[in-house]
Amino acid sequence: MKKLKELLPCVALASLTLGLAPFFPEPHIWGKLKWVAGGAVGMQTLDWLDLLMHGLPFILLIISFLVKINPENE
Repeated sequence: MKKLKELLPCVALASLTLGLAPFFPEPHIWGKLKWVAGGAVGMQTLDWLDLLMHGLPFILLIISFLVKINPENE
């Protein structure tokens, strides 16, 4: 768990770059999340994998942040 705490800056950078790229006209992850919220009509396997690829840095960021703020993991 200590190693995960040390990765927080790298995971934060990955979230800002890979997680949000491409940035224009809107972040790619935001478009995918809106698509899923709209019922995911027409989404294919590649779209789901793309959502996973762009969402994974944010999932890791949340996990590493929770590990960092939890004092029991020392």
